[in-house]
Amino acid sequence: MLKFMKNKILIPGIIVFALAVFFSFRYGLGTDKAGPQKEEKTILQTVMALIEQGHFSPRPINDSFSEAIFDKTIEQLDYEKKFFTEEDYKRLSKQYRDDIDDEIKANSMAFFNDVNDLFVRRVAEAAKLYPRILSRPFQFNKEDSILLDGDRIAFATDEQALKVRWEQYLKYRVLSKYVDLKNAEDKKAKDSVGYKVKSFDTLEKEARASILKIQDRYFDRLQKLTDNDRFSLFMNCLTAAEDPHTDYFPPEQKKQFDEMMSGSFFGIGAALQQTEDGTIKISEIITGSPAWKGGKLKAKDVILKVGQGDAAPVEVEGMDLPDVVKIIRGPKGTEVKLTVKHDNGTQEIIPITRGKVELDYLFARSAIVEDHGKKIGYIYLPEFYADFNGVGNRRCAVDVKNEVEKLKAENVDAIILDLRNNGGGSLADVVDMAGIFVGSGPVVQVVTGGDKIRPLSNDAGAPVFTGPMAVLVNGNSASASEIMAAAMQDYKRAVIIGTRTYGKGTVQKLIPLDPFVNQSLREQIIQALNKAKGGDADYQGIGSLKLTIQKFYRINGGSTQLKGVTPDIVLPDAYQDLKQGERSESSALPWDKIAAVNYTTWRTPPPYAFLKVSSDKRVDNSPAFKLIRETAATLKYHQDHNYVPLSLKGYEKEQEKSKAMNKKLDNLDSIGSGLKVINLKADLAAINVDSSSMEKNKTWLKALRKDVYLNEASNVLNDWINENNKVTTVNKK
Repeated sequence: MLKFMKNKILIPGIIVFALAVFFSFRYGLGTDKAGPQKEEKTILQTVMALIEQGHFSPRPINDSFSEAIFDKTIEQLDYEKKFFTEEDYKRLSKQYRDDIDDEIKANSMAFFNDVNDLFVRRVAEAAKLYPRILSRPFQFNKEDSILLDGDRIAFATDEQALKVRWEQYLKYRVLSKYVDLKNAEDKKAKDSVGYKVKSFDTLEKEARASILKIQDRYFDRLQKLTDNDRFSLFMNCLTAAEDPHTDYFPPEQKKQFDEMMSGSFFGIGAALQQTEDGTIKISEIITGSPAWKGGKLKAKDVILKVGQGDAAPVEVEGMDLPDVVKIIRGPKGTEVKLTVKHDNGTQEIIPITRGKVELDYLFARSAIVEDHGKKIGYIYLPEFYADFNGVGNRRCAVDVKNEVEKLKAENVDAIILDLRNNGGGSLADVVDMAGIFVGSGPVVQVVTGGDKIRPLSNDAGAPVFTGPMAVLVNGNSASASEIMAAAMQDYKRAVIIGTRTYGKGTVQKLIPLDPFVNQSLREQIIQALNKAKGGDADYQGIGSLKLTIQKFYRINGGSTQLKGVTPDIVLPDAYQDLKQGERSESSALPWDKIAAVNYTTWRTPPPYAFLKVSSDKRVDNSPAFKLIRETAATLKYHQDHNYVPLSLKGYEKEQEKSKAMNKKLDNLDSIGSGLKVINLKADLAAINVDSSSMEKNKTWLKALRKDVYLNEASNVLNDWINENNKVTTVNKK
């Protein structure tokens, strides 16, 4: 899932004042007496008022808006159409599809109440159905298939047809598991002489038992969802009708969002995973974290109990992973006691004092590519992080500048900035980061509702690095990443390489709802939220709204919205033909253009035409990129023909096709780049701090050496350097 942007631009005070005045006159700031669903109604009216007054381009509350909310709600609750029948859908549609706008204006919850009650009932019915289906053996000898694309599946006509759908779905899951078990048996027989392979009946029974456990946990999660959880989902369907990036955040989700954007949180620093049987295991100890410093907790340890202070420890076996994470995390300086079973079978109680944990894989890091006698600096930036919640102290612009300085100290000839899969983040850091490569000047234009245009510039002075530069992007490079790539392209400072970017050209601001609701009602809502979580929550607020308040424009006047950034050198991509990016969102804001600002392009721009011709020749003759094109065609075919056989013969045939394609992709290792990638000398001490850090670094370098896109970016920069050398030689003569 893409990480949506959060920025450091403040909403002008006049907007906050106008919102407060608007609320006091129209809603009385929540002065009504408490009544049934008063909490939800208050949140609904508060969110709608914020959207109406603060959104960059609020949509009219009409039948079209109502239809968008209705369709999104049904999709989110039952995308695979396993719960609602066609009869359910038609009744709900007739009664509410064009009327939710009227309900919003009347502050009514009729649609939510109805669809919520119906969903709870249908889940309860399905919970009785699946164990009965899985109690009987399946046969996989009849030609049949199942469609797995929720967009193309029709609702089952009635409850009997819904039962058939569940039978098909569970048959598919059991078939898939059976084939996995059968393949494991075949491998044992191959590796062990005389091993007797289990029979079809035995493996089929084991497969059903495994899927039954998985379904038990799935339905357990569904039935643990509260009305508040489903109300949050409904609210996000409502905000999504405005645009894809306006979101309602209940208190818990807001906290998670802040942690994601800062790359830091308070906890013990152990990554957890849940196995198929529900066991909670330690998958990794984060270097530098409290658990790492303690030295007792190890990867592969199984967590049995979690204790807090003098309270009785909680047994976590069978609990959902997010719930276990929640009770392990806590305030800085507090102690948590983990009862674990080590890999050797022994048990131990390990006390750990919680502290700051930094997710180092979210931070900028660099390496050096040695290619044709040249040293190409490589900087990987996974997101535009910043300290939004006061836990960490990292800013990506500062970190990237440090990486550039280290690369300069090693005399690199050029630099690649890798923004692939970077979903965005801090706009302020984009502005500062651009200055590292172009010096002082405008970077982006931001437009607020009412067509107020504000260019954002940096005052960096002289650029830190002036050599050849490439920026790698792909379809998941979004928001702040697109601004950075667009600025480098408009300044003619760098050659942009990869595939067209996501197309998110909007700015969001996170606004707490609390100031717009009176204190007594706010306390009631908080109390209700805490009670709904069974008393294990300690919420201090009622939630927030991530609101689209502004729009990005390049310094050349064009928007990055919808169109994204088209690279100077476009490379084949396995996902290029799939439905993706902002342009796939029905509620996305449109593309448009404003006037350009004054800026001076780079004095020695890349020789674009020459670089593109040279790259195209290499790519056309590259076995790796030929395979990527074939993969793109295969993925597109599967997206358009998403039927899976339910016969063993047909399923295994499809599996063989997939294996053949995966084998070809694995061959990218041998036909790929073969790059020589090394660490910076300045990084070696931190890398060699322990075996875990060394292993992670080894894995990272290995992946870079096989990266055909990095290889081509390095080739392009070599062409640029060599072309510059030719020009210099001619000028000297």
